[in-house]
Amino acid sequence: MAGMRFSPEESPEANQHLQLPQQQLQTGREVASDDDRSVAADSWSIKSDYGSTLDDEQRHADAAEALSSAANFRPASDYSSDKDEPDAETSMLGLQSYWDAAYLDELANFREHGHAGEIWFGTDVMDTVISWTKSLCTDVSQGHIPNHGGEPKPQSVEQDEKYLSCWSVLDIGTGNGLLLQELSKQGYNLRLCLFTDLTGTDYSEGAIDLAQSLADRDGFSNIKFLVDDILETKLDRQFQLVMDKGTLDAVGLHPDGPIKRIMYWDSVSKLLAPGGILVITSCNHTKDELVQEVENFNQRNIAISQEPSATKDQETHRDHPPFRYLNHVRTYPTFMFGGSVGSRVATVAFLRN
Repeated sequence: MAGMRFSPEESPEANQHLQLPQQQLQTGREVASDDDRSVAADSWSIKSDYGSTLDDEQRHADAAEALSSAANFRPASDYSSDKDEPDAETSMLGLQSYWDAAYLDELANFREHGHAGEIWFGTDVMDTVISWTKSLCTDVSQGHIPNHGGEPKPQSVEQDEKYLSCWSVLDIGTGNGLLLQELSKQGYNLRLCLFTDLTGTDYSEGAIDLAQSLADRDGFSNIKFLVDDILETKLDRQFQLVMDKGTLDAVGLHPDGPIKRIMYWDSVSKLLAPGGILVITSCNHTKDELVQEVENFNQRNIAISQEPSATKDQETHRDHPPFRYLNHVRTYPTFMFGGSVGSRVATVAFLRN
C-alpha cells in the first residue's frame, strides 16, 4: 500500500504500518478523501508536455522484450490504458488523472489559503533524508565510499560548503517542491552556499505550478521547476544527485507497472552522472527489494551488452553495471507486526558507476 501524506500538524505515528514486500501490499483501497489520501509518490507520468527523446512505441517494445522471459508478467497488450479503471494489483495512485486532480485541489487551496500542501511521508522523514543525503554526498565527494557498515559521518559546515556547492540536484516527481526548498536551506543561517544547482521535475502541470508559486513566495528563486516525464524525459543534461521520494512507488502501481519500472531505470541511469548518487525513499519496498531491483536492472544491461547488436554505450555495461548499492538509512523507527520487524519507509542510495 502506498504511504500516507502528512500535513505538518499530523503525526507520522498515526500510520505506522509495516513495510511489506510489494506483492503483499493492498493497493487502491485507502483513498478516502482529498484530506486523507494514501499516496505513493510526489508524481509519476507517462506523457510529457515536452515530448520524448525516444520513440514511445520503441521504448515500450524494448521494455516488453526485457520482460518476455520473466514469469508472472502479462504482455503489454493485456494491460489497460491510463484511462481504464485499475485492477486489484494496481491503484488509482498509478493513474495520471488522480495526480492531476490532486494537484489542482492543492493549487486552489494554496491560492485561497496560502497552504503549502501536504508533506510526503511526514516532516521527520524529509528531515532525515536531507541530513543523511548531505552527509553521504560530502563523504563521496572526499572519496570516502561507505563500506555499508554505518551511517555517513556528519562533516563541518566548512567542508559541506567546499564539497557540495558544485553539486547539481534533480528531484524527480517533485510535487510541491518542499524537498528542494529544504535542501536549499542547508547552510543558509551560516551564509553558506550548499546545493545551489537545484531542479525539480513533475509530469503534472498543477504540481509544477504549485511548486513554482511556493518557491516564489518563499524566496527560492534559485530552484528551477519543469514539467517533464521521468519515463520519457526531455532533459538533456546529467545530475550528480538524483532524488526520488515515492515516484518509483507510483510507477509500480500503474497497470503497466513492470514495463514502466524498466523505463524508469533506463531514464534515471541516463540522467545520473558517472560517480553520482541516486537516493530513493519508498514506502512500498524494503531496502532489500530495492537492492534486488537494481541488481536485476544491472543484469539486464549486462545481457544486452553481450548481444551482437549492442551499441558502444551498451557494451560499456559488460564490465561496469550502471548502479551499485551504496548505503541506506538505518535510523528510521522499527516495529513488530505479524512476527516481522519493519519500518514505515526505506531510503536507499545507489552509486552510478
